[in-house]
Amino acid sequence: MRFSINIPNFGDFADARTVARVAVAAEQAGWDGLFVWDHVVHDKAVQRGKPFGDPWMLLTAAALATERIRLGTLVTPVARRRPHQLARQVATLDVLTGGRVTFAAGLGGPVDDEYAGFGEPTDPRVLAELLDEGLGLLGRYWSGERVTHTGKHFHVDDAQLLPVTAQRPRPPVWIAGFWPNRPPMRRAARWDGAVPLFQSAKHGEIPPLEEFRELVAYVQKHREQHDARGAFDFVLGGATPGDDAKARDLLGPLRDAGATWWDERQLQTGPGLDRLDPVLRRIEQGPPRL
Repeated sequence: MRFSINIPNFGDFADARTVARVAVAAEQAGWDGLFVWDHVVHDKAVQRGKPFGDPWMLLTAAALATERIRLGTLVTPVARRRPHQLARQVATLDVLTGGRVTFAAGLGGPVDDEYAGFGEPTDPRVLAELLDEGLGLLGRYWSGERVTHTGKHFHVDDAQLLPVTAQRPRPPVWIAGFWPNRPPMRRAARWDGAVPLFQSAKHGEIPPLEEFRELVAYVQKHREQHDARGAFDFVLGGATPGDDAKARDLLGPLRDAGATWWDERQLQTGPGLDRLDPVLRRIEQGPPRL
């Protein structure tokens, strides 16, 4: 199991210099990755008045300050992005880092604030179509091939985006979604990893073991149906204590059930969600040792 730190892109972490500081501390303490939220306003009723940073600028600062840890967003809502611009951002960061980018995608939300509030579509079926068509285009753009495409939502006329990503054929693509909703996990089965959230566990809470086992079995079944091969990640997250024995009791069963990454998060309802000090304290304790 590998271990990452998860931070929002607002509050203290809207400042790229702060994110670079977090990345350096995480790398020095032995963490394997740093993942940043990708929000425009998040929940306006709660976060109004706070600064927000562009996640790709924040990750660029982290990239320039580190040499080893993986970097990425958790998660980017592809449905509110232009795929060609997003492809360029990810490829630029992947080349800069020498191939340390993981790309995580999903529908994103809250839909009312981050889609409807900017005049974007809100129909879940349309958002899913935009996500799937956009993901397909991203893979083609990252290949460096000339792309011509006429789809339901996007049109491309003989475009070639260079440079290609440092990772070949592309960076790992993880797909997020709420379990027990099945469609996001069927989508994940076609890519390189699943980042499930659980209706029964809020952001920062340890997910239930039995539900995770059901999810793993479901994804593996669909990967077999697609004859999917290669490495596949199951990415879980929550807040763990700095005590190794207690963390082992919490995470050991999840690792044994198939989890390959643990993403350390602050409780979304807690006061430390977007504050630097509690995040640094947890980072300096180091990742759990299982």
